[in-house]
Amino acid sequence: MGAYDLLKPALFRLPPETAHGLVHRLLGGVQGTPVAAALAERYAVDDERLAVDAFGSSFPNPVGVAAGFDKNAHVPRALASLGFGHVEVGGVTAERQPGNPRPRLFRLKADEALVNRMGFNNEGADRVGERLDRDPLPDVPVGINIGKSKSTPLAEAPDDYRYTYERVADAGDYFVVNVSSPNTPGLRELQNREALERILGTLDDAGADPLLVKLSPDLPEPAVEDALGVVDDLDLDGVIATNTTTSRPDSLRSHNRAERGGLSGKPIESLATDRVRFVAERTDVPVIGVGGVSDAAGAYEKIRAGASLVQLYTGLVYEGPGLAREINEGLLELLERDGFDSVGDAVGADL
Repeated sequence: MGAYDLLKPALFRLPPETAHGLVHRLLGGVQGTPVAAALAERYAVDDERLAVDAFGSSFPNPVGVAAGFDKNAHVPRALASLGFGHVEVGGVTAERQPGNPRPRLFRLKADEALVNRMGFNNEGADRVGERLDRDPLPDVPVGINIGKSKSTPLAEAPDDYRYTYERVADAGDYFVVNVSSPNTPGLRELQNREALERILGTLDDAGADPLLVKLSPDLPEPAVEDALGVVDDLDLDGVIATNTTTSRPDSLRSHNRAERGGLSGKPIESLATDRVRFVAERTDVPVIGVGGVSDAAGAYEKIRAGASLVQLYTGLVYEGPGLAREINEGLLELLERDGFDSVGDAVGADL
């Protein structure tokens, strides 16, 4: 039994957002200290077969932290010390936002899932941008996830996204346009082709590069194809598939399944992998696969379905700080089993 197995029951007795804040404080306390170096020694898996080149950056391994875990870019170095190959911070909005009223984060323990309706709570682009410019960054790529301010009318969304981008532009290795969170009113309407063209075109004009778009798993397939058409037309750099879902699989057992918000974790794993495959079959840009990743087999399935990189958040809550190491060690075994020399060789093997 590992240390997290002993700590987890105590954490799970706390409200989810309180537990998350405690974990953040613990990570912040070790960041930049010899303890972080010891964590990296324990959790990092250094093997060139895991390395991935994408978006003009070199990723030491394909396993990253999804947006939402470190909204305000407080602990990217600490997360990297847990063996992750990249960290995506945010979502960041132009305006400082408190988010939706609490409680707004719910565990579905029997399902190894979460439901959140956080509402893009963050300190705002000016504050987060200052922190990113001031504090040392990790030695792995950092992505910055950009969302729309709740108070900004949809018609003014392009300028809102541009403001945020310009405040964080110097720190990111890639930038993600988030038009798919279910917790900001009207946001998903921005996934239609015309709205996407305006937002992405504005960011492209502002020099955002590399630029990716994060799509919802609930988007109808014709709408996904429209969005991918924009990706191709504007020569964007990648797609993240997927965000959380408002759907509720019949398999859910926890009473919190009735809570409003975005579902993440194991119950959406197959849905997300199917969406990765759908996207990868229709575009040549790299895909980041997100949704239900909690072990090497699930990560490998997304890679074989076309994901160059994978990300997780909910899996970290349920499995603990050793998860990146466990996945990367497992991936090496799976690559060797199937005769692949690298992760890159396995990307899209099932297409």
